[in-house]
Amino acid sequence: MLNFDTGALSTPCYAVDERLIRRNMEILKGISDKTGCKILLAQKAFSMYSLYPMMSEFLAGTAASGLYEAKLGYEEMPDREVHIYSPAYRPDEFEEITRICGHIIFNSPRQKERFFPQVERARKSGREISVGMRVNPEYSEIETEIYNPCTPRSRLGAHESELNDEVLEGVEGLHFHTLCEQDSGALERTIPHFEKRFGRYLKNMKWLNMGGGHHITREGYDLDCLCRVIDRIREKYDVQVYLEPGEACALRAGFLITEVLEVRSAGGNNHAIIDASAACHMPDVTEMPYRPEIIGSELSGKAGRPGEKPYTYIIGAPTCLAGDIIGEYSFDKPLCEGDRLVLTDMAIYTMCKNNTFNGIGLPSIYRIDEKGEAHLHKKFGYEDFKARL
Repeated sequence: MLNFDTGALSTPCYAVDERLIRRNMEILKGISDKTGCKILLAQKAFSMYSLYPMMSEFLAGTAASGLYEAKLGYEEMPDREVHIYSPAYRPDEFEEITRICGHIIFNSPRQKERFFPQVERARKSGREISVGMRVNPEYSEIETEIYNPCTPRSRLGAHESELNDEVLEGVEGLHFHTLCEQDSGALERTIPHFEKRFGRYLKNMKWLNMGGGHHITREGYDLDCLCRVIDRIREKYDVQVYLEPGEACALRAGFLITEVLEVRSAGGNNHAIIDASAACHMPDVTEMPYRPEIIGSELSGKAGRPGEKPYTYIIGAPTCLAGDIIGEYSFDKPLCEGDRLVLTDMAIYTMCKNNTFNGIGLPSIYRIDEKGEAHLHKKFGYEDFKARL
């Protein structure tokens, strides 16, 4: 779906296609319309706020993991709901949180006990705040441990043994998060574990937040199964259901465009050094790990697996980190200095996670409009690097 001129953009850069974001929004809105659930943007995955006005036409609001994200949602998606959850709130920030967040979710009974009096004071001053508690169903199908919130060592969410009616007094909603890039079948299999431990409390609740990790806009995702799960929960417990996907909002909607700086052979391998970095510009490539696809017409289409096409290269960064490698790819033609490579699915977990390690500059940000025209949204330089130090 790369149908804009990449050659006109300065590299390295992110290019986010508004048309693809809108496509994702339409899918999410279809779920909301069909089931009555409310869908929030989890800003930890995607927080390009210049697109918030358009996205707000389809979403109920934003979900934040801390004060700064909450402020961003409050300011850039006005008249929409602002939800916040944190494993532990800072006392010096909580008063401001009560001024801008309509839903505040606590991670533990202790956090609720400590901060609930401030919520009540904010309510007396006219603020409408609904309090929630994150719970741990102790079940997840996530295989990568760093992303699994239900491991025995997890600090995320209250366990069944910590809760009772007294602890939950004043709590209007429950929240769980057990998915990561998964289909609705994983959610359907999670629900019985949640109900076994916490279902009895839902009779006194107004809402249930099923968290994020739902890959709703991915091709092949079972939308009918998701709708069945939502409908069943709403009918059984009479609660408002929330979902807060991050990736699904911007899945497949962005690219990182980079240029080859040098091509060389060393140690029996062909290397291509580009002007972008996995460690700096796409941390999930090394953290997940995640292998982005590489596309681009000047390279005769999509790159292949090692050895699949005639010319194989290890694509690496210009940093001094030996492991700063995007991956090994094969091409129909030899790579040359100045060639453009377009890496896919780079709207999510990039701009909100990047850094300037090694003094590497941050990529520019382009927005592709409905006509396929690129507009420079943000450009970074030395002062941005220096200001972070």
